Parts: sequence; C-alpha cells; structure tokens
Amino acid sequence: MHRNILTQSVRLAIFGGAASIALSIPMTVAAEEVERIEVTGSSIKRTDMEGALPLDIITAADIKKTGVTSVPDLIATLPSMQGFIAEGESVGGGGGGIQTASLRDLGSQYTLVLLNGRRMASADSGGTVDLNSIPLSAISRVEILKDGASALYGSDAIAGVVNFILKSDLQETTVSARYDKPKDTSSSNFSLTTGFGDLGADGFNILAAISHDQKDRLSSTDRDFAKTGFIEFEHAGQNLVAVSGSSNAIPGNAYVTYNQRDENGALTGKTKTYSFNPYKEQNGQCHTTSAPSGNACQFDYTSTLEIQPENKRTNAFVQGLLEINDATEAYATASWAKFEMITRIAPYPTGLIPLPNDADVVKDNVLPYLPTAWKDSDGVEQNILADMTKVAARWRVLPGGNRTTEYDTTTTHFVTGLRGDIAQWSYDVALTKADAKRDENRLTGYPLEKEFMDLAKSGAVNIFASPEDLSTEQKQMVKDTMFSGNWETTKTSMFAVEAKASGEVFEMPAGGAYLGFGMDYRKASYERTISAANAAEVVLFESAGDEFDLSRDTYGAFAELVVPVIEDLEVTAALRYDNIGEVTDSRRTGNQTVNSSDSDVTYKLSTSYRPNEQWLLRASYGTGFKAPTMRQIAEPRIEYGVTSVAYDCPANLSADKSQYCYSDKLQYDVYRQGNEDLKSETSEQFTAGFVWAGDNDISFSADYWQIDMENQVRRLTQNQIFNNADLYGHLFVTREDPGTGDTVLAIVQKADNVGKSKAAGIDWQLNMTNEFDVGTLKTSLVGTYMIENKSLKVGTDNVWDSSLGRVGPNEAVTFRNIIAFYNSFTHGGFTHNLNVNWKSGYHDAPASSSFTVYEAKDGGWGDKVDASLIQKYVKPYYTIDYRLNYSWQESLDVALGVKNLLDEQPPLTFNGAAGHQVGYDPRYADPYGRTFYLQVDYTF
Repeated sequence: MHRNILTQSVRLAIFGGAASIALSIPMTVAAEEVERIEVTGSSIKRTDMEGALPLDIITAADIKKTGVTSVPDLIATLPSMQGFIAEGESVGGGGGGIQTASLRDLGSQYTLVLLNGRRMASADSGGTVDLNSIPLSAISRVEILKDGASALYGSDAIAGVVNFILKSDLQETTVSARYDKPKDTSSSNFSLTTGFGDLGADGFNILAAISHDQKDRLSSTDRDFAKTGFIEFEHAGQNLVAVSGSSNAIPGNAYVTYNQRDENGALTGKTKTYSFNPYKEQNGQCHTTSAPSGNACQFDYTSTLEIQPENKRTNAFVQGLLEINDATEAYATASWAKFEMITRIAPYPTGLIPLPNDADVVKDNVLPYLPTAWKDSDGVEQNILADMTKVAARWRVLPGGNRTTEYDTTTTHFVTGLRGDIAQWSYDVALTKADAKRDENRLTGYPLEKEFMDLAKSGAVNIFASPEDLSTEQKQMVKDTMFSGNWETTKTSMFAVEAKASGEVFEMPAGGAYLGFGMDYRKASYERTISAANAAEVVLFESAGDEFDLSRDTYGAFAELVVPVIEDLEVTAALRYDNIGEVTDSRRTGNQTVNSSDSDVTYKLSTSYRPNEQWLLRASYGTGFKAPTMRQIAEPRIEYGVTSVAYDCPANLSADKSQYCYSDKLQYDVYRQGNEDLKSETSEQFTAGFVWAGDNDISFSADYWQIDMENQVRRLTQNQIFNNADLYGHLFVTREDPGTGDTVLAIVQKADNVGKSKAAGIDWQLNMTNEFDVGTLKTSLVGTYMIENKSLKVGTDNVWDSSLGRVGPNEAVTFRNIIAFYNSFTHGGFTHNLNVNWKSGYHDAPASSSFTVYEAKDGGWGDKVDASLIQKYVKPYYTIDYRLNYSWQESLDVALGVKNLLDEQPPLTFNGAAGHQVGYDPRYADPYGRTFYLQVDYTF
C-alpha cells in the first residue's frame, strides 16, 4: 500500500470571502506525476487550481476565526451574499423555518448549494436548500463560485455555486464546546468529530461527526428598538409617532351593521357598518396597549412577539473511504440532520366574530354606545340603534397565548460511488438519495372554532373588557379552547445518478488540452399533506389546506474543454444540454400532467492569461437556463395567511371590487397560486477581472460581473399589488368571510414571468501580510459594490423597478456596498481576530407603507399627518467582532470572543415586510446586540 510520496504546494488565488488570503495546499503526487484535483466550477481534474473563474475558498480555520456557530451565520457574513432567507423571517414572515444562501441578491433559487459536490434535498419544490441541514463542525472548506455555472451544473446555478466540502481521511478526535451569552437569552454548541484508518497506509478511512446546537428565544420586550409598534421619532423638526397596530384588538372593537337611510330619512336598501371600541367609549381613550383608529382602536401586537425564534439543531455525518487498488477508490457518505424551530407570533386575530343581537355581551357593551343621530361619511344622519341589523367584533385572543408553531425538519443525504483513474483519465460515478421532511406543528394559540365561538357568544368571557380585568378562571377558559397538534407535513426527495470523466486529450505547444464530460439524471418530488384537524377546519375561520404530490424527472449531459492556446493563455469552453420533464400531480385525477417538458442548451466560454508571475487576467461569458419550480407551475390556489401589514382600500381599485374593501385599515387575506403556462427563465452572464500579487505579501483582485435574465419568475409583493391596483386589479378577488358570511376582498400572489431583469456589480479584495518582531498580522478588505439591480414592472415593457440603495417595490433592499474587514494577529500561541462587517445606508420605505402617523403631544397624540410624505434615510450599519484564541501544544484551543463589540443597535426602518417585527428589519441587522462567548476545542 505504500506509495512514493512527494509534496507540492500550489498557490491559490482566493477571491472574496472569509478566507481572504493566498495560501498553500499540500497535494500528494506519484513519483512521476502530480495528482489532479477538481475544484468547484470545473469538471476537469488538473494540477493547476488557478483558473478563469472567481472562486472563494473558506477553510475550517477561517470559519473558526469568524466566530460564527452555524452555516447560515457563516453565509450571512459574506459580502457577495444578499437576498437570502434569514432566521428572523420565520417570525410571521415567509421563512417557514428555513435559512438559505443567495448570491448577487438574485434569490435563493438561483444559487446552487452542493454538499461534497452533490445536490441535496430541496427545502421547496425547486432547488432551494435549507442550510440548517449542513453540519458546520464537519466542514473542511467551503468553495464559492461567484459566476454562473449552468453550463456545467444545470438549472439553479445562474448566480453561482456554494459547495460545502466535508472533512475526510481524518485520524484524530476533536471535541468542541461553546456557550454564547447575549443579554436576556443564550445559545450553546457541542460537537465531536473523529476518524480512524489512514487511506494511504491502511487503504481505508472511517470518519464520523455529530453536533448539537441550541438557541433560546428572544422577545420583543427584551429590546428597546423592537418592543412596540408605537414608535416615536423626529422628522423635519417635528415630533411624531408612527403606529403599526391591528384592529383585532383587546379590548375588542365592535362592528354594527345598519340599514342606511337617505337625506329624507327613507331606507336606501343598502347597509353600512359603524365601528367603535366600547372600552374607549367607557373610558374616554383606548386601552394602554392600543392606539386610536377613528372610533376604533389598534392593538400593539408587536409588544407580544418573540423576534428571534428558539431552535435546536442536531447533525450526524459518517463517511467511509476504501482504496480498492492504487487507481480505484470506493466511497460512501451519509448525513442526518434534525432542526426544530419554534416561533411565537402575536396572539390570534379573530377577524369578525358574529354576536347575537340580544346577547348580554352586546346589551352591556355595544347597545349603550350606539348613536341615534350620527352623520355618516356622506353627511347623512343615521339612527344606528334603531336600524341595526347585526353585530360583530374583532378581538385579539391574548389570554390564549402567542400563536406558537414548531417547524420540525428532518433531512437525510446518502451518496455512494466509485472514482479513480484509467490510463490518463479520471472518472467518478455516484448515486445520491436525499430526503427532507418538514412537520408544521401548532403547539398553542390557535382557537378551536366551535369551542371558542360558544365561549365568545356566551359572554362568560367579555371580549370588550381590558385584559387585566379578566379573571384567572376566564383566561383559563380561553386557553382551554386552543388547538394543539400537527397541521401539515411537507416531504421532498431526490434521487440522482451522475457520471463524469476527465483527462488530457492532446498535447499542444503550450501544454496539454483537457476534456471533461458527463451526464446526470434526477428525479425530484414534492408532497404536501394536511392533518385530519386541518381537513376538518377546526381552527377559527381557517379553511382546509390543499394537498398535492408533485414530481418530475430531469436529465442532462455536458462537455468541457480546456485548451492552452499559447503559453500562459488558456481558453475553456463548456456546453450542456438539459431536459426538464413535465410536472405530474399524482393527487389529481388520473395522475395528471400539469405542463409540458422543456429543454435548452447552455454554454460558457472563459479565458485566463498570466502575463507574468504577478498578474492573472480572466473573463467569462455564458448562458443559463432555469425551469420554474413545481409549485410555481402546479400549485392550486391556496390560502397563504394575511398581508404582513394593514392596508387602506386602494383608491384606484375598480368599483366592482372596492365595494368589498374593509371600512378600516386592516390586513387582507392572501392566496398563492401556480401558473401552468410559465416559461423557463434564461440568462446571460459576463465576468471580467484580474488578480495582482505583489512580492511583499500583498495582493488585490477585482471582478466585474453582469447577469441579465429574461422570463424571470416572481410573485408580485403585497405592496406592488395594493399600490398599483389599476395595473394589477385582476389579482384582487373576493371570498366569503367565514365568520359573518359577508363578501370581502383578498389578493392572489400568482407566479408569473415578469420579463427582464439586470444585475451588475464589482467584487474586490485587498490582502496584506505584515511581519513584526512580536508577531504576524494578516489583513483582508473584501467588498461587493452593486452597480445595477432592476427588473421590468410586471405588465409593462419600459418601466423598471429597482431596490438598489432603497426599499424597492419588492419590499427589500439591495445594498450598494457591503464590506468586510478581517484582521488576524498571531504571536506565540495567541491569535487575535478583529472583524468588521459594514452595510451602506439606504432610502427607507415611506412611513405609510406600514404605519399611521400622528403628531406627538404631551399626554397623547395629536392630528394625523400624511405618512406618504415621510421617507427616512436608514444610516449605514456595522458590527465589530473580537476573538482571542490561545493554542496549547496543538491539542487544546481556548477562545474568548465578543460579537457586536460596540453593541450597535439596528437602525429604525418603516419597512415591515420581512416578518411581524416592527421598527427594524431582521434581514439586515443583528437583534441580539453585544454577545460574549467561550469556546474550547480539544484534539487527541
């Protein structure tokens, strides 16, 4: 088994990312031949790892220096990452218990995430991967290709590739433990990694790793910037208060429908609704938890939130390597992950609860405050008490507790294969089976319709009383009506067969030309099932969910050729064919096919030139292809909660639909829907850049990139629909209010091809190493500068939407500048790390997008002001992290660290689209504040 081993160091240019330094990687070579190595972005194993593509390599040592504790946290530190799903978005937003990666702010669906070069089970019906399933402690390095790679990897790689490469051929054991302590909460991590058998000496290696992370919840009341939806601020020299509340209030609001009369006192045959808050009528003002909204009151639901969810993560990984002979190796890897996230959002909003006109709760709390002479919005006097037809109420079920949901996700990933060399050719054949199961379990806070309605109508619990006036027994009566159990389950699976080979095909004067080729076949499925309770519609006014079982097959083939045209000038060409099969829904009659299959050919040309030892020039041009996800194509119209903020009835909505608007500023029901007529997305990518490496341990790189897409698939945001009702009137629909039977308005967020989009920017990096008498300082300054990010407004051919440097119509921000500053100073056994992460400022959404604004007066609020005229500038945001590490005899590492050293608070923003948090954006700022941690690693 013994080989003649020679070590050679290959210099790597590392472009952007936490590694940020040129480093040497040892490679074993035979006595007569250097071993070829494959890196992300190429199918060809070669001896030279510097190529035409911008590639970040982040090692396990680099990860440790950042102080992060999970893969999602690592991704969030990289300047090239924007638009990913963050942890806080699961608090009433669209997170659903997952966290993702997103290059170029294109979205998670355009960034291909690989584990050891293999695709993983999707978190949805496309290719988005939940990063919580990847064990941080088992990672050897992360390779991030910041260039489109569809010509090699197929769909989902338009923005780039993130390849997590796990440890292998390990013969030692490492135990690691860590404890983090921000104010009012905490988190902990434990991991064990071990291996035995030397692949070179023994012919085999077994590696195993297990880790467990746990993070406690963080409540809104624990942070001053998040504790209330009633925010005092200054604008143009005026003291104001912005109110983000809900008419589903406690004490409850009353809604009385009456027969309308004309100016002569005759009945018109129409009805109108008069709304007010009985507690306000009794006490002269709204309850301290609420703000005025006409005659009604808005509840400060923000004060009840938990702004960061609690979670637990357990990962296990096993890998076996077996050397069959000197040229053949068998391998198998298996990973298992369980991630549990519990979110607690505001207590249940009942919507309109119908109450009997003769009920005691109505007689005592509603009838005494109905006017007999009141002028409506038309100036006509009405006798509401005499002409009353029905009574309803909106209540916040505060005694029932927060709506508490557990997202329980289990993923498995198994790969087995054979790789080796035949003559001058390297090959790799593998089978992959990956599955993910996500249970949505409702723990409490969701009222059972029959039991709750009986209680509300009985008057045993007065829904118009203040919460402190409810007795312990009454609160328990409400709690006893809460549902607990499984609500729905989502399962995704993938089976893949892959084969590829590469080798030298001919010799040219400047060197050998290499060819790589391969094929892959994948079958993916997405299944959603609902529980019996969901199907029975047991929760208050909620309709049963839809079930579907979607699947499709894809296959593709590729070829890649590297040609050294002249000495130091190399050209690479790649070509790929993909066929994306039709989507089949087995729950439809006859296993129905929803759409037709689609196919495309993509290509990529790239070149690199080394005029001397200091310079590397590179460029690439390629095309991309992406099929819509299965849900985007085949999803039936399903309920998707309510709008994230309250809206007034759009002024430019047609009369046939505006008649069904709510009389108050309220949240509206939302539907999601697929579109079987969707076209596949196509793209063109271009990059050009250089790397300069000086003689004095200094280097600089810069790469310009541009991505143009056509037929991009998106769902219009709630703001886009409500603010452009004249253009998107067809997305307003009506539904029956399950409480009152009235016809009310809702919106449909339907998947559609939006047309064209353009994104461009520059990735840059400066690296320096300074040797001092007392130690070595390594410094990196890494950044991404966005030049352009825009897309055609849906339904137009010449109007562009953009979120660059501002909150755009998509309710998100594309930051113009994101910069990371890394410093590592080593002396003796000590290493100091000081890292700065900085985001540029941006123009905020107008206050009217989420708030009603009033003048601030002593002892209360004054007149309402025009919130659409208030648009603040959100200041740049930065955090500073420090870590001190001491290593003893290469076996014990002890680290003390502080994250967010200066306790920088999230800046005020009026954008409320990410979740139920108000006053700050959980996607862009750290809500934990200054966090101390202790970490110990022991290796033996």
